[in-house]
Parts: sequence; C-alpha cells; structure tokens
Amino acid sequence: MDSTSPYTPPRVWTWTKESGGRFAKINRPVAGATHDKELPVGRHPLQLYSLATPNGVKVTVMLEELLALGHTGAEYDAWLIRINSGEQFGSGFVAVNPNSKIPALLDRSGAQPVRVFESGAILLHLAEKFDSAFLPRPGDPARAECLSWLMWQMGAAPYLGGGFGHFYAYAPEKIEYAIDRYAMEVKRQLDVLDRRLADSEYLAGDTYTVADIAVWPWYGALAKGLLYDAGDFLQVQQYRHVQRWTETIAQRPAVKRGRMVNRTWGQPSSQLHERHDASDFDTKTQDKVAPAP
Repeated sequence: MDSTSPYTPPRVWTWTKESGGRFAKINRPVAGATHDKELPVGRHPLQLYSLATPNGVKVTVMLEELLALGHTGAEYDAWLIRINSGEQFGSGFVAVNPNSKIPALLDRSGAQPVRVFESGAILLHLAEKFDSAFLPRPGDPARAECLSWLMWQMGAAPYLGGGFGHFYAYAPEKIEYAIDRYAMEVKRQLDVLDRRLADSEYLAGDTYTVADIAVWPWYGALAKGLLYDAGDFLQVQQYRHVQRWTETIAQRPAVKRGRMVNRTWGQPSSQLHERHDASDFDTKTQDKVAPAP
C-alpha cells in the first residue's frame, strides 16, 4: 500500500516491526523484561533511575529543590537509563517500574524498600515525605488547585509528547491530519496555561509548587523553543504569561541543577550523566560519562 492509499484498519491488529519512526526499536505491544540486568545501588536512601526527558527532569528538579530547602534526607543517586538502548526493559528496572518507563524511584529509607513509579506519584511521594514541601497542606484551598494542575499535566502532556511530538518530529512520514490535530490541542493547552498565569504568579497561586515542577519541563521547554524544535511552528512567543512563568522558574538554581542530571545531549556543560553527590556539579561533565553497559 503506497502512502496515498486510504488505510482501512484490519479486523484484528497485528504487530509489524516495519512501522518505522525514531523509537520503533523500543516500542512493543507487550510488557515485561527482555533481559536480565540488575540495577546499581548507591549509598543514598533515594535511588533514581532515569533520563533527562521532561518526565525525568520533574523528579531531579524536585530532589534538588528539596536539598536547597535543607532536607538532607533527599540526597540521592541518579543512575542513567538509556531508553534508546532498551535498558528500561532490564529485569531490575521492570521490578521497580512494571510499566518500563522512566523515571523510577526506589526509596530505601525505611525497613523495606518502596518503589515509586510515574512522575506525578514520585513528586507527591517526595513532597509528603519531606513535610509537605512544595505541596499545600490539607485544608489549604491552594492544595486542590495544586493537585488539579498536577493532574492536568498528567492528562495533557501525552497530547504534547506522544501526539504532537511524535507526529511532528519523530514519525517516519509527515501526516497533515495528525500534525494539525495535535498542534491545535497543544496550542489550546498553552492558552489554558496562559490564561491561568495571567491571574496567578504560579499555577496553584502565589507559591511555587509541585504543579509548577511537573508542568515546567514540558511546557516551559516548549515555550522556549527547546522541545521538538517547534517554537516557530506553534508561535509560542504569543503566550506571554507562560513566557514570564517559565523564565522565572528557569532562573532557580535548583532547577538549573536538576535539568542537568541524567542529561546526555546538548552542550557538555549542560550534562551530568549520573549524580551521586552534590559535588558532582562542580566536576567537569566530560569526567562524568556513565560507564558502558
């Protein structure tokens, strides 16, 4: 069937590896481990297994913000998971996250290790673990607002990442209908944020919270033209309140550090492949290349 022929879905779908696309080699319709590989464990109670995609950045920013507040128990080891190499399908990683997606956290601070997966769940786990840091307390009206925007991000970002990002940047062929459909939705989402941020300094109100930490790596990067090289296409500069918000957050020292962790692309000075101590940020990045698998 050539690319101009109409597609009629079969009665029963079957998996073909010839579907193409940037991530074709790591996408599959079944779960579980593909190979045996134990995860490394460092000296800190919190063990993070991740990559500096927007979902991974949420957690490293949160951890660096907690440390900046003086929560020494938030010290962590951040181990690099190379998703393009399929490391998320190793038996050790699947034991921590059966969904085989980064980030995954193993909290070893108690009598029994606790696994936490899904970035929103990790943010809430860490906030509650450290005295409701960056999370309004029960009874505070801002808590409902914060949680609403946190859950908004969980539902909205798949349209940006798996929808717009996939068809605009990664799909083996450009499909006008798909790109138009998801571009329209992403611009609607940016407008939702812009209208909220016209009335509020941060998403939950006057205070920086986990809602901002969750939304910023996706929509802040998009607003600055750093995601999918789509800034001009989506005319992101028109969302001036989003621009103000993302620039404010980008200047936070903990955000700058968190964005570096588990990053393997861009300028060498922006990368810290693994993080095991605060002093790692003072060491030249090229000395921090993770060992070969």
